[in-house]
Amino acid sequence: MERSYGKSVTGGHMAETYLAIMLQSLKKKEKVLDEIIRLNDLQKDQLTDQTRSVDEFDKTVEDKAACIQQLEQLDSGFEKLYAEVAAELEADKEKYADLIRQLQDRIRIVTDKSVMIQAQEARNKDFMMQKFTTVKQQAKGVRANSKAITGYYKTMKQSMYEDMHMLDGKR
Repeated sequence: MERSYGKSVTGGHMAETYLAIMLQSLKKKEKVLDEIIRLNDLQKDQLTDQTRSVDEFDKTVEDKAACIQQLEQLDSGFEKLYAEVAAELEADKEKYADLIRQLQDRIRIVTDKSVMIQAQEARNKDFMMQKFTTVKQQAKGVRANSKAITGYYKTMKQSMYEDMHMLDGKR
């Protein structure tokens, strides 16, 4: 296909279609980001509530990984579409001004949600570090307790051995 200078391969109607698909992609991305925000709040609860199981936390991590995979696919598709229409958008900004403005608004919303997620992730990381510290302290306590119990049984065993020896010696 020959390309004439000043004209895009996509054509006017195709560019509008691509922009509409890009707008739809950003709306889907918003929904996925909303789900990640919900999952981050759930993770916070799981990290701060001692009654929550590790399995619940693992499930939330898996759900979040699936969302991140969706985001990557949406971003990849968006970038491919943008690459197709970028030249035409630049050449005829006025024609697409309304769609461009809608895209910019959606991108701002997505960016705000992304910033919120980064803050949640930092908060949850702190909660996770606190939880790991608590678990490590509990493990040290269990080990110390285990050593004390082992020491007690060794002492008792030795004492019983000595008592038995004394009993045997008195006969």
